[in-house]
Amino acid sequence: MFRLLVASLVTCLALPLAAQEQRRPSHCIAIADAAPGLEYVQKASWTDPVPEFSVRLQYIAHASFLIQTEGGLTAVTDFTGFIGSTRLIPDVVTMNHAHSTHWTANPDPAIPHVLRGWGEEFGTGIDHHLDLGEMLVRNVSTDIRSEFSGSEPRGNSIFVFEVAGLCIGHLGHLHHVPNDEQFAALGRLDVVMAPVDGGYTMSLPEMISVLKRLKSSVVIPMHWFSGFSLETFVDGMADEFAIERPGGSSYEVSLRTLPDRPTVVLLRPEWLRDPE
Repeated sequence: MFRLLVASLVTCLALPLAAQEQRRPSHCIAIADAAPGLEYVQKASWTDPVPEFSVRLQYIAHASFLIQTEGGLTAVTDFTGFIGSTRLIPDVVTMNHAHSTHWTANPDPAIPHVLRGWGEEFGTGIDHHLDLGEMLVRNVSTDIRSEFSGSEPRGNSIFVFEVAGLCIGHLGHLHHVPNDEQFAALGRLDVVMAPVDGGYTMSLPEMISVLKRLKSSVVIPMHWFSGFSLETFVDGMADEFAIERPGGSSYEVSLRTLPDRPTVVLLRPEWLRDPE
């Protein structure tokens, strides 16, 4: 018994402070008809402390976002190896390999957790369930079109970050409408980052149908190549979603008050820069 107690103490001490934070339970897989809500604070710097019970989302570029927690954990989605002129080493990076703009073959070995959205063998997929205490990262595999007009089963991953009671989903390079089993595995997403290019991933009508089925409180468009495709997407969502243009690239979210209706929030990408 004494040995077990010592081993447990050593394990606890070995964890970084942020990893020892108690994660606020999320409702991703629960049948939730009335979550406590979301509170927004715009134009916060990514170098500022994250407010209590909050998560900060920083749109970096293309499909890459920095996710920051109150306890200091950081995750970068669709990591390409470059996030700006910063010395930041994320705790977690996720990647998808539909195109080179969504992954790197040579991530910095100092990154503690590199989560690839595909399996070691073609079509096998991969399953992640990374529990860092304050943040849980998991994935739902989907198919992607392959380079030569075929398809790779389970070659893409939708990553879900459960933190501060929130469920935050990143659709990655989604190429098809998820099936019922995949929608069920995703669960209730409070915030979702969605590609809205209109062709490289999915057509805009298909993507809009996916987002209207998810019924997330906040949708953040990404992976758009022109203002035209972005505004076409916004027009297609405006019948059921409010549209917010806060300006800037950073957004803070917490479980406080839901908006009156689901909302599309438009952010502008910006590389990370350390303070001078």
